[in-house]
Amino acid sequence: MSPETTALQAIGWPLAADGQPEPVAWREAMAQHSQARPARVVEQHRSGYVVADGPECTFGVESLPEWQRPRFPPEQRAGVGDWVLIQDLANHKPQIVALLPRRTSIKRGAAGEHYRQQLIAANVDTVFVVCGLDLDFNPRRIERYLLLVRGGAEPVVVLTKADLAAADPSTAPEADATRAMLAEQGVAVCTVNAKDPASVAQLAPWLQPGRTAVLVGSSGAGKSTLTNTLLGEERMKTSAVRAHDSRGRHTTTYRALLPLPSGACMIDTPGMRELKPTGEEDVAENFADVEALAEQCKFRDCRHGKEPGCAVQAAIAAGTLDAQRFANYLKLSGEVAGAANRLANRRAQKAEEKVLGKALNKRLDDKYGRH
Repeated sequence: MSPETTALQAIGWPLAADGQPEPVAWREAMAQHSQARPARVVEQHRSGYVVADGPECTFGVESLPEWQRPRFPPEQRAGVGDWVLIQDLANHKPQIVALLPRRTSIKRGAAGEHYRQQLIAANVDTVFVVCGLDLDFNPRRIERYLLLVRGGAEPVVVLTKADLAAADPSTAPEADATRAMLAEQGVAVCTVNAKDPASVAQLAPWLQPGRTAVLVGSSGAGKSTLTNTLLGEERMKTSAVRAHDSRGRHTTTYRALLPLPSGACMIDTPGMRELKPTGEEDVAENFADVEALAEQCKFRDCRHGKEPGCAVQAAIAAGTLDAQRFANYLKLSGEVAGAANRLANRRAQKAEEKVLGKALNKRLDDKYGRH
């Protein structure tokens, strides 16, 4: 194995036994760009990208020209965690020539009236959903994060500020109920003091060499503190939360991929208060308990309101289903359905524009010859 390949492996390059990258599509892309070499996006800025071809080897590159077009879909541009092929240019910055297909991706619906997707991170193995055990603790927010991040990467819920929870037991009943709910879904939960290396060591099984994890959660949840502890140094800026509601300030302002001493890579992200679905999520996967109860209802078209024989309402009355969890299920189902409709409309519009473009080019070719 060459030193270059070893360096790439250290930042998550998936290598097969024959020395080639595991994904077949990556091999095909590299064959098409034989003069290019792979690198991983570690920072994304408006003016360009910072990529790495080893743990301590970062440099700036220029993006593909089409990525600069205003109407180019933002989720199709490279993001942090993506693997790209770059080509060195004489007397100029290296340039990205291809984006390798993503093994996994974490996305959300972008803010605004028009349908757009925003990439949070790409090619990650684990998503750490971080939530503090303070006044900002919110099981419904955890459910929303899990809805967005499932789909290839393994979700792990990290409950931080365990030291504060011990001092203030008011969150304990809700936290215990959340742990039980997540255990039923098969989601791992770790309760940590993000400032204590011994406590954070619980995350080691998901941070093995060559693995990539991303931290998601609201501002003030302790993501940057957790990153600093894993790094073994104070590299990420942190600040205190507001005393009256435990809400944080945005100390992390952009996504960044950081190699860890364990040999894994960590992507730290800014806090996200708005988590809109893209329309591609699977609500049933995240609310299997509610879906299973719905199948037991007397009527197949039961709306789970006042209909007789409703198994969902019976479970709520018996205390075996949290009413707030069911309300969140209805809310998220509506949001996903609405986003799915907007996504379908966007795809239909783009398909129509493509057909009209081809027809226009044909008319021009017929009139003036091929141009």
